[in-house]
Amino acid sequence: MRQGDTFIVRIKIYIVFLLFFVFILTGIWIVKIVNGTVPYVDQWTRDLVAHLDNTFVYTFFRGVTELGSGTFLVPLNIVMAIILWVLFRDWLPALILSGGSLSSHWINLLIKELVERERPSILVAANAEGYSFPSGHAMISMVCYGLSAYFIVKKINSSKAIFFTQLFFSMLILLIGMSRYFINVHYLTDVTAGFFFGFIYLVALIYLYRDIQKRRSPT
Repeated sequence: MRQGDTFIVRIKIYIVFLLFFVFILTGIWIVKIVNGTVPYVDQWTRDLVAHLDNTFVYTFFRGVTELGSGTFLVPLNIVMAIILWVLFRDWLPALILSGGSLSSHWINLLIKELVERERPSILVAANAEGYSFPSGHAMISMVCYGLSAYFIVKKINSSKAIFFTQLFFSMLILLIGMSRYFINVHYLTDVTAGFFFGFIYLVALIYLYRDIQKRRSPT
């Protein structure tokens, strides 16, 4: 095995261990929340956001959070679906993107109804109503922007362009998710769990796309 291949294998192993750790951690959080206990992470991180009102940080993240709102993501999904249909000359990428984003919203609502965690605060103008766990902005943005990045880089040949495209979307997803914590409409565990569930669903959708493509390809 070449050195580059060995490095990739190690990275994959680290990612698997990290996902397993977050899976266990998320399970512990859910048990605590359902039993009416605030996880220690949320107890330790509440003081920070309590002092951010009327600051530049709050204003910045208040703007960023709109990039994960339904009023922005719905038209974005329509535009991206059309672009992908044209780029790939195929309906499947468009369907996976739009269907995946919509279904991630439904899954998020289902989990919220099961856990029934109250928000730290309500902000209707920022789509912050209903239950809190997990963050819909973090979860749905992970799926929507993650799939967008996945399909876009398939049409890019430059390794540098691929890297910066992936970096851009990764930072965008991170900022959107964290914005919910910084504007105090989600706990930090809500955001972390949103990223986790969103990533798992993103990977599942990518594997679904690859599987369908294999089945469609002539043998």
